[in-house]
Amino acid sequence: MGFAENSIKALPKGEEQESIGGSGAEWIVVVYDNDYNTVEEVIHILIAATHCSFEEAAIETWEIHHLGKSVVHHADKEECERVASIIATIGIRVEVKQE
Repeated sequence: MGFAENSIKALPKGEEQESIGGSGAEWIVVVYDNDYNTVEEVIHILIAATHCSFEEAAIETWEIHHLGKSVVHHADKEECERVASIIATIGIRVEVKQE
């Protein structure tokens, strides 16, 4: 991602976002780093796809850039596939897999 090193401050990861899919939430959405999407694009798409707060999206975007990937959503398979399809619209690599 085209990150300016000072554009996002390192923040500790808080509690994981509660799953939307109920007790069947055994699936995750993983987003991977690239050299093309901007910080703002990634934050915006994470908010749009997962309905998380700006702060959560910023933390996950920091993780994507600095750690190479981040788990951005926990839910059932159908919900994770829905979220992943939205995130993929900006051309970033995203994966749905079982926890």
